[in-house]
Amino acid sequence: MIRLILVGVLLLLSLAFFLQNQEQEVTLRYFFGLLEASTPIYKPILTGFAVGLLVSGILLFPPWVRGRIELRRKTKALQEAEVDLERLRLSLDKVTGRTPPTMTGEPQRDRHDE
Repeated sequence: MIRLILVGVLLLLSLAFFLQNQEQEVTLRYFFGLLEASTPIYKPILTGFAVGLLVSGILLFPPWVRGRIELRRKTKALQEAEVDLERLRLSLDKVTGRTPPTMTGEPQRDRHDE
């Protein structure tokens, strides 16, 4: 939630900057001065911001995918371990002759020890 608020404030400040600097021009020199162009100052800044977002997205995508794959693998391993645990509990109940506990929400006491 805090990130969303910070992003909103950043976007509002950027919008205010762009609206206040519409008339100011800057001269861009491309390729060591071979080509020059005049443009409003907010366009190069907005372009730099967009390029930065694109580069950060490209750099963060592979670790995100690896994390999702690892999470899926660990979730599957956890589910298999839970199934094995339940199977072992049932086999232990069969060996000891205990009845499996009911799912009433109340903890069941072991009456063999009384």
